[in-house]
Amino acid sequence: MREFTTAPADLAQAAALLRGGGLVAFPTETVYGLGADACNEDAVRGIYAAKGRPSFNPLIAHFADPAQVDAFVETPPHARQLMAAFWPGPLTLVLPLKHGTAIAPSVTAGLPTLAVRVPNHPVARDLLALAATPIAAPSANPSGRISPTTPDHVRDGLSEQIGGLVNGGPCTVGLESTIVTLQPTPTILRPGGVTRAALQDVLGCAVEFAGQTDHVQAPGQLASHYAPRVAVRLNATPGPGESFLGFGPDPCDINLSPSCDLQEAAGNLFAALHALDALGQPIAVAPIPDTGIGRAINDRLRRAAA
Repeated sequence: MREFTTAPADLAQAAALLRGGGLVAFPTETVYGLGADACNEDAVRGIYAAKGRPSFNPLIAHFADPAQVDAFVETPPHARQLMAAFWPGPLTLVLPLKHGTAIAPSVTAGLPTLAVRVPNHPVARDLLALAATPIAAPSANPSGRISPTTPDHVRDGLSEQIGGLVNGGPCTVGLESTIVTLQPTPTILRPGGVTRAALQDVLGCAVEFAGQTDHVQAPGQLASHYAPRVAVRLNATPGPGESFLGFGPDPCDINLSPSCDLQEAAGNLFAALHALDALGQPIAVAPIPDTGIGRAINDRLRRAAA
């Protein structure tokens, strides 16, 4: 695996690797993504092979600029509102795929929709612009395991399977993007960095949460996901031989936020799970309020515990 800095010359080489069909991990504001040319079927299949990802689990196509999305998907009025409010940023929209686009079939996993996002990270935006093609990018980790928020997490999980890594330091948001479908009504398929309340404020209508389903419409919907190798217990106090992931002022091995700040907790979640997983002991997790971005934190924890 070749490592690139964020210098312009290095990003140009990383972009060339992507255009040539290679796999490159790169930072976004949410987590590190594993990128491939979304219009190159062989490259996209390489993502599934490197991660061990099920072929029925679709990918998100990342764009440098919102104007580029129109060539690939239908954008109804509600989509336009959300794009204007939250792009660039941690919001993914699942929209109807336009007929005859160059998007590789494996990106959509056979669905008539495409998940699209414009990330809010200067390195990601520069890399996407240099690549000059949509980049399909799930999280840069083995499928089902803890998402990567630092270059070390990527190295530990995928260094033998991919062609390059752009080292942009730690991610800031620390949780994957919120994924929203607008068909038939605005619905959150995966909670993330944009809250339900924020979506409703922009749309001026109710936004629902999708129920548990076997029909995968977007990434992050599998029952078991984001998982350490060790067992995880939720809403718990630690027992003998367990590590404790805390929230609030109580003593613990790692604290997501001593001050009970949910945004801080979200940013620390995956790094904390990686660190505790390395200890090799089962993990007990303190209760996390299920409000705002806490809903996204608890979503990741429930899937990790599954």
